Amino acid sequence: MTEQVGVNRSALVGAGILGFAGVTAAAASSHVGSDPRMLDAVATICLAHAPALLALALFAPRHVVLRVAALLLFAGAALFSTDVGMRALAYGRLFFMAAPAGGVVMLAGWLAVALSAVTMRRPAANP
Repeated sequence: MTEQVGVNRSALVGAGILGFAGVTAAAASSHVGSDPRMLDAVATICLAHAPALLALALFAPRHVVLRVAALLLFAGAALFSTDVGMRALAYGRLFFMAAPAGGVVMLAGWLAVALSAVTMRRPAANP
């Protein structure tokens, strides 16, 4: 089987995982948990970052900074969402300061997206 050209599979998998988690959290917020606002926050973070990872899946194979950005965005969103989701469902915490750490990792990911604009090379013009 040939590899698809121009698609970062890792970012695509991350988008699918975050999309699935976001829809699940949105549905769960109306059925379970003591504080549905916490699950709403999980859904918002996941469903905001899933399409971003889809876009990065198309651009990241050609640019190392965008690959790093995709990794940071996925890791940060997963860390934040897992911790907040566990607290919302009364399972405790993932670990101390997991949600804030996830938030900082997401911020680093978005800064990496911005940095990619500075480090990206322009395509060569075809005569």
